[in-house]
Amino acid sequence: MKNLFIAAITVIVLGVGVHIVDRALPQAAATNAAGSALTARPGRAEMPPDAVFQDLQGKSVRLADFRGKVVLLDFWATWCEPCKIEIPWLIEFQRKYAVKDFVVLGVAMDEEGKYVVEPYLRQEAINYQILLGTPEIGDKFGINGYPTGVLISRDGHLISTVEGLTGHDALAREIEKLF
Repeated sequence: MKNLFIAAITVIVLGVGVHIVDRALPQAAATNAAGSALTARPGRAEMPPDAVFQDLQGKSVRLADFRGKVVLLDFWATWCEPCKIEIPWLIEFQRKYAVKDFVVLGVAMDEEGKYVVEPYLRQEAINYQILLGTPEIGDKFGINGYPTGVLISRDGHLISTVEGLTGHDALAREIEKLF
């Protein structure tokens, strides 16, 4: 009975969350087969902000330093259940596509910063760089919820944004378009 109650609450919470994210999306956003919002920016779209992040050791990491690589900025949080589902996919993509100059940058948006992120990372075998996000960084990239993936081309142009949990194959197709 307890499990049924927890499942019902989970469905309600996820439904409300999807509704909130859905209402916050721009009119131009499309929905992929998994129900996630995908905002494509055809051609040579605007440059993303030249953001500077902090890594877990406090070192500055500039987005511009990754020119020449296909970048997936993954905005996530340790408390976000859909983010936890996506992490193994990102680990796989980092491993599989690294030879094609692909890099995943995980941007942890937890308010408590590294104090909750570091213990979480000790439990996971994440093979990509984790950076600390701030509300200001989230605003620069128009982040409305988690997970949100921002794909950036080799020449530094923002290509697409995927808001919410997308399917493994759909995300892989978006990445592979840039090779």
